Amino acid sequence: MIRGWYIGSSGMNAQQNRLDTISNNLANVDTAGFKRDVSVSKSFPELLLRRTEADGVMKNQFGSYDVAPVIGKLGLGVETNENFTEFEQGSFRITDMSTDCALGGEGFFTVQTPNGERYTRNGNFHLGKEGILETKDGYPVLGEKGIIHLDDDKFQINEDGIILTKDGEVVDRMKVVRFDNERYLKKMGNSMWYSTNISGDAYIAEGKERPRILQGTMETSNVNVVNEMVKMIEVNRAYEASQKTIQSEDSMMGTLWNKVALAR
Repeated sequence: MIRGWYIGSSGMNAQQNRLDTISNNLANVDTAGFKRDVSVSKSFPELLLRRTEADGVMKNQFGSYDVAPVIGKLGLGVETNENFTEFEQGSFRITDMSTDCALGGEGFFTVQTPNGERYTRNGNFHLGKEGILETKDGYPVLGEKGIIHLDDDKFQINEDGIILTKDGEVVDRMKVVRFDNERYLKKMGNSMWYSTNISGDAYIAEGKERPRILQGTMETSNVNVVNEMVKMIEVNRAYEASQKTIQSEDSMMGTLWNKVALAR
């Protein structure tokens, strides 16, 4: 019976982690370029139950066989295996702001932070006081030549990411990068990611790997509110089921203790 407590509690912990992930997705439904997270659980190895009576091994001319009948399998609980990000494309929203950009395809903008280069899908940029193209948090957006300096917001960005002034002069080309295993990028908040050993280092996207850059457009989050609410209901029901399992186990244990105490 004590095992039942641990099995039920593991289920509650796994569902709590799923609920935290769903809540974070819903909280960022209006965050530009946000990619929803998915919590994945895995079960512990199952235990094979057999009868204790007639337990043993019988031998005959054909070999040996187990004489303890199999009752069935007992699950030993679950645990959260990982949280991963789904990088599917979000929808586009036209803003007509020259500083807003969206990526039409896989890839990331590159941003300079105190901790080094970081990567984002949030193209809601603006011009800082010094004429630097920045994120809303004040981090400079990088071009292939470095930090992007602009005189005013009268500039154009073509689909390849080349930035042109109002006089047609080339300023820089936006540094759009890809990774060998983008699934293993790690989130660091503020809609930014950083590379890991598994994801590989960033490299500049070229040719067919390079996404289109759409100026005056923002990519919305890929969170579907209806789907997330349905998942939240499922999680709550699964959590309550695990909770009732613990309550039932506790009730049976209490009955057992009372009967044993009375017998003595």
